[in-house]
Parts: sequence; C-alpha cells; structure tokens
Amino acid sequence: MTRLVFLHGLDPALAELIAATSPAGIDTVLVHRSQSEAEQMRQVAQADFVMLYRAPLPESVMRAAQRLRMVQLLASGYDGIPLDLLHELGVACARNGGANARAVADHTVLMILALYRRLFETDREVRAGRWQAGITGLNTFEMAGKVVGIFGLGDIGRQVARRLQAFDAQVMYCNRNRLPQALEQELGVRYAPLDELLASVDVLSLHAPGSADGSHLINAAALARMKSSALLINTGRGALVDEAALLQALSTGKLAGAGLDVFEQEPVAPNNPLLALSNVVLSPHSAGTTADTWARRGHFAYNNIARVLAGEPPVALVGQIKAVRPAQA
Repeated sequence: MTRLVFLHGLDPALAELIAATSPAGIDTVLVHRSQSEAEQMRQVAQADFVMLYRAPLPESVMRAAQRLRMVQLLASGYDGIPLDLLHELGVACARNGGANARAVADHTVLMILALYRRLFETDREVRAGRWQAGITGLNTFEMAGKVVGIFGLGDIGRQVARRLQAFDAQVMYCNRNRLPQALEQELGVRYAPLDELLASVDVLSLHAPGSADGSHLINAAALARMKSSALLINTGRGALVDEAALLQALSTGKLAGAGLDVFEQEPVAPNNPLLALSNVVLSPHSAGTTADTWARRGHFAYNNIARVLAGEPPVALVGQIKAVRPAQA
C-alpha cells in the first residue's frame, strides 16, 4: 500500500473531500498543520508521497521522510517551498497543473470589470439612497477595445486570455519564453517585451510567481511607464509589486486603479493604507478558492501520483529534480 501524507491547513471537511478523490491502493493520512512538528515527523517517516496545501514544510519533517519520492502541491504557486532542501534530499516537487486556473481567471476578469464599472462604489451609493451619485457618464468603461497585458502566460494567464476574447479586448503578453506562433494565434495574443507592455496597456494583469531574489517586477520605475488611466491587477504573488510605489501612484493619479488578491504581507495589515483607497478592489488571496476546485485539485494530484506509481514521469514539476526516484523496498 502506498502511503501519502496530506499536510494541510484546511477545514477537516475540505481535506476529507480532497482525500475522497484518492484511487484504490493509496492510503491517505490527513495531518493538519497545527499538529506538532514531532507528530508530523512521525507521520511522514514512512510516507512515499506528501501532498501539501496551506502548510509549511519544516526541514525536520522533510528529513524525517526517509522514503519520500515527491511533494505534490495542490496550489499553482511554489514560493515558500524549500526547493533547495528538496533538491538536496532528491525529492521531486510538482504543482497543481492548473487545477485552479479557471477560478483565478474568473476572479481576474471580475476585478477588471468591478473597477471599470465602479461596482463597489455604486453599490454603496445605492444602499445609501444616493441614486447615480458618482456616475458622471465619463468615469465608467467597457472592456471592448482596451489593451490588456498579461505578464505570465502559463495555465492561469492562458485562461485569462481566453476570457478576454469574449469582451473584445486586445491581449498582449510577456513571458519568460515566447509561445509558439500557432498557440499565440489560438489564444489571440501578441507578444511584447516588458517595457513595451507597460507603456501600451490599459490593464496589466500579473500571473507569475515572485522573483527568486525578492525584487519587485512592478516598482516605481515600472509604474511610471504605464498610462495614468491604466489598471493593475495582481492575482499572482504579492512580492511582484512594490506596495509603497503602488500606493504613491494610486494616491497621486499616476495610476487609475488596482485589483489586489495578494499582498507583500499576508494576512494584510489592517492599517495598510491601500485599504483606505476607493480605487482599489481587494480580496484575501482567494482568487483560486471555489467549491469547484477542490475535487479538481485532488484528481490532478492523485492522477500525477498514479503516473509515478505506473513508472511514468509526473507532470508540472518544478525545481531542479526532473525525475522521481524509484520506490524503496
């Protein structure tokens, strides 16, 4: 029997829902992040696989896992995962294969539309009895004809691009590696270097992991290249954006608005001045969290593990380990 330890920070009912997608032959042990480090070490000591969501990977726990072959993430991001340690131990690591991509893409479009149509402002005005207050006829906008730039055209970015086509937006993208021309045509996107992207877009949407060196992709210099009428959407990682520079741009009219699902510090501090701005739409790192994603995350994770058990290579690997070591007797 293959032993899988699911380290998680979820409500037990959600963790059990995910574990219920397990195929026969895999014994899934649920271990909440609140359990002691000693108990986590005991549970993983004979684990063949670790599945991870909203829980840290302490070094002591990883070193206790003598049989471990792969860490399977249920999230798309892998910042905070000790890839160097896993490389030292010879343990592979895999992402979720885009299992939450549709949810994040929906949320991205939602934020753009909420900002363009001043949804939250008008909701407050109507509830307060101020009919059409704040709507001048010149301060709400359509998506049609707008240029939307996507930084990071992976699983999530591609789902965003597909949705934007339905709104008749023009889509540009910047990616570490340019896509094949046939895929660009299929998605209806045009490649541009970052400097060109920043200067051209009406909306910039970030869908990339944070940089390894901790530097901000969107800093004061990058914001200065953007149109004052532009929007910034970040459902990627908080580390991509210099929040102090963003606050300055939003407060002085150098940027029209922002939609933020992620922050440099999470949970976001209650006194973060971004929370006081009316031209910012906020959510608590929840873009990928819908009732529809849980079974999809579980199915992908277990199918990926089943590939390994069948002697096939897993997909969505990250880090330096590109092959899974053989099972131990």
